[in-house]
Amino acid sequence: MTDPAPLWISITDTLRSEIAQGTWRAGARLPSEAQLATRFDVNRHTVRRALQALAEEGFVQSRRGAGVFVRAKPVRYPIGRRTRFRQNLLSAGRSPSRKLLGVTLQAASTHEARALKLEDGAPVHVMEAVSFADELPMSLARSVFCARRFPDLGDGLRKLVSVTEALSQAGVSDYMRASTRLTGHNADSLQARHLEITVGDALILSEAINIDDAGQPVEFGQTYFVGARVELVLEGIEHGANVI
Repeated sequence: MTDPAPLWISITDTLRSEIAQGTWRAGARLPSEAQLATRFDVNRHTVRRALQALAEEGFVQSRRGAGVFVRAKPVRYPIGRRTRFRQNLLSAGRSPSRKLLGVTLQAASTHEARALKLEDGAPVHVMEAVSFADELPMSLARSVFCARRFPDLGDGLRKLVSVTEALSQAGVSDYMRASTRLTGHNADSLQARHLEITVGDALILSEAINIDDAGQPVEFGQTYFVGARVELVLEGIEHGANVI
């Protein structure tokens, strides 16, 4: 006589089927372990094993302190002459939003000064923010701007929805990507907390320099994208941004 399959396999099959049928949509949070244990009349260890199996199959992802969520299809994110987070998300059919972590006046590091063609220690506005797609954290960004050229930009970055709007208010009607450098990293504890992922999860760091119509740098940005949530697509590189 064949032994019956473990209960966790049955739970895995049920939840997988519900996800496929749309009962739990991409980005939705599943019921808690306690709720699922009550529903299936099993202990939480059995539920945890079922959720682990779903995670291994790529159907769900645990977000620290928030629960278990149905894994969303990666967002298509073009990188070209004019890379705009908000427009990219809208074009992908996602709802963009931003959580501002802070805007401060600092002294430029050697790396930042070189990117913006400033002297070491020059005053710069530094904006740090988490960007979301449909309320799911997509990236953690640090953007740096020359404070001498844009003395009031800090206020604009605090009040306005996007960097594009703040720069427009500061007199930059248009800007474009001059270069992009992409490298792989693993999330540290701070990044994991802000992005609601696990320490060690894969990140893609985009280091970019944006310039105005006269070719002068206006922004140096360092953006950590969650690798599992974004599909970076290089567009128009032959006559646009230089990607390394």
